[in-house]
Amino acid sequence: MPVNVSATLGDLVAADPRRSRVLERWGIDYCCNGHRTLAAASEEAGIALDEIAGALDIPDPPPAPQWQHLEISALAHDIVDTHHAYLWEEMPRMLALVAKVEGVHGDRRPELAEVHRAYRQSVAEIEPHLTKEERVVFPAISRLEKSQTPVQFRFGSLADQLRELLNEHDVVGELFTEIRSLTDGYAVPADACNSYRAMLTGLEEMELDLHEHIHKENNILFPRVIELEQRLAGR
Repeated sequence: MPVNVSATLGDLVAADPRRSRVLERWGIDYCCNGHRTLAAASEEAGIALDEIAGALDIPDPPPAPQWQHLEISALAHDIVDTHHAYLWEEMPRMLALVAKVEGVHGDRRPELAEVHRAYRQSVAEIEPHLTKEERVVFPAISRLEKSQTPVQFRFGSLADQLRELLNEHDVVGELFTEIRSLTDGYAVPADACNSYRAMLTGLEEMELDLHEHIHKENNILFPRVIELEQRLAGR
């Protein structure tokens, strides 16, 4: 069946996760900006709509990933176990590696100082974000689902908390877009040592994981939570 060009990017990737890699090749953001329609994203990127739609029309779609069938609290736990655990382990390792590569190659490649700055800033954004999700927001999602009663905080509603998280996703997404640009799409220079190569591979892997992580939250988990909260409030 032809791809619906009026569907959102988030819905298209949710229907077939293989499409994420197609969109990645064109640098089209399906996570932070997954609310855009394919038609709008194509126009913004300056790419022919029929070309993108054709590439996304992948035959023999696989079964939906298991996590898509999880209840909202279970999905939140899965995100923590899969993506948060990865970030907590990788962020310090990559921080040391980025600093090392700048120290060795920074005199010849001044852009590495900017890579180091942007990565440090991204870690400074991600760490409190993960902590807030794990200690405040995700437990509130579990309470909402179990009690079937809207959750209120002294500082606003659960929906308010989700909006803050969405804004924080945007900030981190922009920082990794900057890192990708500074490294020319993680291209490996001819004189790169093994540490330099490992840094580029690690940064690209982290960006791809963040895209999937943010997609799960922005386009699937958070909308489900807001829908449940609104339904309960309207009883």
